[in-house]
Amino acid sequence: MKNKVSPSQSGVTGHGGNVHGLAREMGIDVTTLLDFSANINPLGPPEWLRPLISSEVASLVHYPDPYAGKLVQAIAERYKVPEESVVVANGTTELLYQLPKLLGCAQALIPSPSYIDYTKVMELAGMTVRPFLLSAEREFTLQPHELASLLTGGELVVIGSPNNPTGALVDPEQIIQLAKEHPATLFLIDEAFLEFVVGGRSVALAADNILTLHSLTKFYAIPGLRLGFGIFPLPIARLLREHLPPWTVNTLAQAVGVRALADHEYAEQTRAYCRELRTNLVQDLQRFPALQLFDSAANYLLLRLVDGSNARILAGQLLERKIMIRTCSNYTGLDASYFRIAVRTEKENKLLLSALCEIFLPQPPKVVKSIPKMARPLMFQGTSSNAGKSVLTAALCRILLQDGVRVAPFKAQNMSLNSFVTHDGLEMGRAQVVQAQAARLDPDVRMNPVLLKPNSDTGSQVIVHGRPVGNMDVMTYLRYKETAMQAAHASYDSLAADYDVILLEGAGSPGEVNLKRHDIVNMGMARYAQAPVLLVGDIDRGGVYASFVGTMEVLNEWERALVAGFVVNRFRGQASLLQSAHDYVTAHTGREVLGVVPYLKNLGIPEEDSVSFKAGLFQGDRPEGDLVEIALISLPHISNFTDIEPLAAEPDVFLRVVERAEDLGNPQAIILPGSKNVIHDLAALRSCGLADAIQRLAAEGCEIIGVCGGYQMLGTSIEDPLAIESDQGTISGLGLLPMTTVLAADKRLVRQSGVHTESGQPVHGYEIHHGRSQTYLPPTLAFTDGTGCGAVDASGRIWGSYLHGIFDSDPFRRWFINRLRQRKGLFPLPGIPVPYDLEPAFDRLAATVRESVDMKRIYQLLGL
Repeated sequence: MKNKVSPSQSGVTGHGGNVHGLAREMGIDVTTLLDFSANINPLGPPEWLRPLISSEVASLVHYPDPYAGKLVQAIAERYKVPEESVVVANGTTELLYQLPKLLGCAQALIPSPSYIDYTKVMELAGMTVRPFLLSAEREFTLQPHELASLLTGGELVVIGSPNNPTGALVDPEQIIQLAKEHPATLFLIDEAFLEFVVGGRSVALAADNILTLHSLTKFYAIPGLRLGFGIFPLPIARLLREHLPPWTVNTLAQAVGVRALADHEYAEQTRAYCRELRTNLVQDLQRFPALQLFDSAANYLLLRLVDGSNARILAGQLLERKIMIRTCSNYTGLDASYFRIAVRTEKENKLLLSALCEIFLPQPPKVVKSIPKMARPLMFQGTSSNAGKSVLTAALCRILLQDGVRVAPFKAQNMSLNSFVTHDGLEMGRAQVVQAQAARLDPDVRMNPVLLKPNSDTGSQVIVHGRPVGNMDVMTYLRYKETAMQAAHASYDSLAADYDVILLEGAGSPGEVNLKRHDIVNMGMARYAQAPVLLVGDIDRGGVYASFVGTMEVLNEWERALVAGFVVNRFRGQASLLQSAHDYVTAHTGREVLGVVPYLKNLGIPEEDSVSFKAGLFQGDRPEGDLVEIALISLPHISNFTDIEPLAAEPDVFLRVVERAEDLGNPQAIILPGSKNVIHDLAALRSCGLADAIQRLAAEGCEIIGVCGGYQMLGTSIEDPLAIESDQGTISGLGLLPMTTVLAADKRLVRQSGVHTESGQPVHGYEIHHGRSQTYLPPTLAFTDGTGCGAVDASGRIWGSYLHGIFDSDPFRRWFINRLRQRKGLFPLPGIPVPYDLEPAFDRLAATVRESVDMKRIYQLLGL
């Protein structure tokens, strides 16, 4: 360890937790300091804290209950003591500073090392302090009977259990026995950290001369709120109440205390969590020969530099890395080589360990696990579905690519019927495919490890790592979610090892309180990836700023800590007019709006979901000009709707979405798209009259095209013997092609290329289907592997295939449109008027977003 002095000593001596003073002295933001000097619950405050405080704000117009009646009652019930024996205060420090003045003791016996304020307050009260030094060789453990020979009566014995700073627990039975054997002596037992101990037992009122102090701020991670209490023999409790000023415990603290004492689940979770973290941290610290550790039952550890060097030097070196520890030279019985660290979260503990490796082990031995280099993450989450997360992720993928950064997209779990087959025959969400294209990467299932394809109102087909694992209803999937989460984490780790930056996308909103408990795609994934989060809101819907504030209000504290800022999306107007709203949001949340992205018309990038896609198609009256009209049938379980996107971009195509028979009209062509539940969707077409209307138009010469599920509907029957989609068995199709389909157990996943047999034009795409269709008709497509697909009737007007992406082929798409034009009496258009090329769209999107958001701040968040 280099012999280098600390740049500041005021922040590493005295009490721990003085992050504000230290940050001021160092000239840095307090939030950038990692505080291992204060022993606060690493789990963070309970989830109910913020909503409870919010609900109590209206009560602040009144003075608080001077007796804290509800809180006193809750404490008395919890510890099974009389209410009169309970005294609540603005933290146990308030009680500690009052007690010595009132007890009438001339001397205090304090086993040491111990909390430094014990000695301070006793001396302020004029008492003589006698330290009882504990031995490092015995791990600073106290055997209470060792104090017996020193007790003469009339003194005060002060014991911390667990001890601060050692974490050593004192046997409660021995404390009680000693107190009963010495009734003329008062015993003040500080149980501030006892709640952290699994199976910890309080000695409150176990004898008439035992006084106990209890902190709520440490265990419930609310030190800024200040709340503690003591349990005392009745005469002492009455005396204390007489000398304490009124209203020392405010309204909010009282309400929080009542709720905290009732939250047994949080308490159990904390104890288990802290024990696991402490065990793991101890194991890692034991790998450093330079450090000596002492056993602890609490949420902190006492350590010593084996060579006896000054821990203030180490504290200074850690401060250079913005890590704050507690040196212990001002504890009686400890020299300058001792220091204390809190047990914090796994991520934070790893940061400390990494810093210690740099200091003590410039070339770590093999026993110290090296941390693999991982990509820098950033995550987009939304205030709602369709807020623009997917498009902004694609935009930033392209921006970073343009700037020379190796970037990849990632979405842990996608719920979509719009999927894609990779080159290795695996299935993933289409949105991540588009994002991969923006980054000029081949689609990789690691980018979307879990895909849910809804096949009913309450169930979905679950696809993990590109392969279906089964159909699950909601409850079944909740039980499976731990497995899904592990798959998502494994994919992220693998992807993050290959790139410089990973851009993560959330799903829906992190503020959906009914879903947060089982979240694997929003804040849960952000925490795993250690990703700062940008919250995206769609201002075109209205209420975007209320959505920002409201979402933040329902987030837990650890979730709020991940939110780095907001992005306003789809704004029509002058962005400067929004400044007052931005100021309000910043004042309310402490986060800034980092950009206002304008509304982009005709973006030319495949949409994330069918709602967005349909909204982007022609609406209202038919446009003027020599156009061919194509009707896209809207199915309840429509899938891979982006098959039709290339047609929507053509200048001579009027593409309409049709949901009702009366709206079908007389188009030149009707397209039946893919479906995740063909049997249910076919029944829906019959019930609304669309099936009859399609059959009528087919008889009149309208061209009818079926893609995948829509292709199956064209046949005479569909059989589902395994109840993959329905328990109806066999149903009749539209009867437009002499074809039967059976749904098989295995899903066919394959990429294909070949030609359209009638036109000879090239086609390419992929197949995703359970159906196995048989017909004597010639195939629509001939693939390069010698196989064929689809069927076409003798007229050439009724046809279909399983190939998704068939209209992506510019030559085939133009041939198809020109044939419709000729049937309508229009001249065919030469060449390719609009090539289906996403590159210009990606570049236009990137340019707009680059100008609209604070890219300097984005790069800061990425650490680039």
